[in-house]
Amino acid sequence: MSHDHSHATAHTNRTRLIIAFSVTATILVAEVIGAWWTGSLSLLADAGHMLTDAGGLLMALVATHLTLRPAVKQRTWGMRRAEVLAAGIQATILFGVGIFAIVEGIRRLMNPGEVHGSGLLIFGIVGLAGNVISLAVLSGGRGSNLNMRAAFLEVVNDALGSVAVIVSAIIIQTTGWVQADAIAGMIIAILIIPRAIIILRESGSILLESTPKGLDLDEVREHMLGLPHVLAVHDLHASQISTGFPTLSAHVVLDDSCFEDNHAPQILDSLQTCVKKHFPISIEHTTFQLEPASHPRHEFPTHS
Repeated sequence: MSHDHSHATAHTNRTRLIIAFSVTATILVAEVIGAWWTGSLSLLADAGHMLTDAGGLLMALVATHLTLRPAVKQRTWGMRRAEVLAAGIQATILFGVGIFAIVEGIRRLMNPGEVHGSGLLIFGIVGLAGNVISLAVLSGGRGSNLNMRAAFLEVVNDALGSVAVIVSAIIIQTTGWVQADAIAGMIIAILIIPRAIIILRESGSILLESTPKGLDLDEVREHMLGLPHVLAVHDLHASQISTGFPTLSAHVVLDDSCFEDNHAPQILDSLQTCVKKHFPISIEHTTFQLEPASHPRHEFPTHS
């Protein structure tokens, strides 16, 4: 992905996030008022979720802004990891909200309180309408990085939560069974927790510099060893700086003759083409240390 294209995408995502944040913050205020007025757990849980989402969208917005900053000598990758950190924080807060809603839902099933079904229905519809607007705005950018995906999933959960609020309001109005509100609150929590765990795992994997998903280092090594004059490959590493930005480095042992007849640069070109075109993940940022066969005895102990 070119530098200009990456910045254009980041600017577009920032605009999307500004709109989604504005809509979410407005719904949040409405739902807090509605939860206080109706006494609804489902609306309170959804308001808590909206509070998390508003904060999450704000963090996503800040992270997207930070990724536009150029690299400096103190941060040679710039602020690209900001989107991963933001996604991890969002997911952690979401997980906490989900646990709270489940615990409170169980308590209210045993000790139900009064819930105003008509007001609950109104606020549920308002929330769903706002969620649909935010989803439409964010849908175009959800595949660009983990940060945008986390933001999109949060709004999806909000929309499903609003549906649960509406259904519980209808049940309360038609049957008077107020426990439906507590069940709706727990359903919202059940929707929140698995997605929070998925985002936590993915952001943690990037921060721990795990091998990018879909890339088999044994296969990479095999392809590299299949190139002419390549005798061995060691210290092979692959990780991600941020979503969609994989990197790879390796020490590659060549015939001594490659350095004598100036053939090594051609081997370097072949190595770069190999990892860029032969695997499910195209790796454009690579670092190869080319070594003559006589060199390893001068190195520190290596590993595969």
